[in-house]
Amino acid sequence: MPFSAAGSTSAPFVAVAGLSARMLAQSAAHGGYQVAALDLFGDRDTRRYAKLWLDTGGSGLSIDRDKLQAALERVVRLPKLIGYVVGSGIEPHIDWLQQTAKLPRLIGNDADATAAVRDPRRFFPLLDELRIAHPEVAFLPPERPEGWLHKAADGCGGTHIRPAESADTRDGYFQRVNEGLPMSALFLAARREAFVVGYAEQLCVTSGTLPYLHAGSLGPVDLPASIARQIDDAVRSIAARANLSGLNSLDFLLDGDAIRVLEVNARPSSTMALYERAWRDAWPRGLLAAHIDACLHDRLPPERAGAPQCRVAQQVVFAPTAFTVTRRFSDALFVDPVCHDIPNPGTRIEAGQPVCTVLVTGRMSGGRTALQRELQHQTQRLLQRIETSPEPCHELVDSHG
Repeated sequence: MPFSAAGSTSAPFVAVAGLSARMLAQSAAHGGYQVAALDLFGDRDTRRYAKLWLDTGGSGLSIDRDKLQAALERVVRLPKLIGYVVGSGIEPHIDWLQQTAKLPRLIGNDADATAAVRDPRRFFPLLDELRIAHPEVAFLPPERPEGWLHKAADGCGGTHIRPAESADTRDGYFQRVNEGLPMSALFLAARREAFVVGYAEQLCVTSGTLPYLHAGSLGPVDLPASIARQIDDAVRSIAARANLSGLNSLDFLLDGDAIRVLEVNARPSSTMALYERAWRDAWPRGLLAAHIDACLHDRLPPERAGAPQCRVAQQVVFAPTAFTVTRRFSDALFVDPVCHDIPNPGTRIEAGQPVCTVLVTGRMSGGRTALQRELQHQTQRLLQRIETSPEPCHELVDSHG
């Protein structure tokens, strides 16, 4: 497996696992850790930050449980391994991981804390008890499904959300559609205490039968003081009752002066990339190092102070048509400072699958519109590259080479 210069050979190892582990690997390497990355893609920048990469991909864009177990059983033998951190996509496997012996220590929420916020039969009654508003939920199909969504309890990224009338109703729950801007709050928790790192706007797209596919985020967003207090109070109350640890995120709808909580992701969120960029001085070792300190040592850093240095927006670019990544295309993305999650030459990307992530920054005075305009410009520039990318066979190499 390829090794990089990321991290000192005397530093402790940490493993990171998810559908894509690049963001976690980058943050961990920035924090001084040696990194083992476990994901589906083994992207070029993932391998830049990781000493070791292991493939955990299954059919389609999903994690294969047997491969994940084999990978974790391998990394547990790494010298000075402190444990592993999970990202997006591990949700369907989290119960099994926490009950399986001979695996590394999970640096994150334990099984009960995770269930307290991921099991809808526990989470929404908890919100009711705490008097935190949320959209109406039901566990049986509504008589009139129009205006309702079906959600899987172990889903992520909007791939688990479908209109109620077209859903498989064997699992999960139903939630009434509400008006509002989708947002999230990333927070750090330890010792039944918590504070919000930042607020972000969630960027969603419709893709086929998926009405709310997560495509990116924009932040940090300034909220009116009254709204920020509501979110902060909700975060502290939920974290205390569920005994959450480390980085977590609260998803909510903002409608005027009202908020409605949608769910809690009991793991680090992709929005941490926004705040590491916006508050570089506040997180000198990165947010994953803060997550590890909170989970392993019950330490919370001082709450972030000072204004952010910039606003940041990130968006996943999906392939409009199927294509094979050429060496020229991959190299062009690899040296482009706005592109991340860079596919290897020879990778086959089907229509609708992710190509890479575009991340742009803007001045705080520039406003949301200017930042979105720049994000759209860079996204369109990438799509044009895809449309004009040739596929000569002699340029292709094996994607794991």
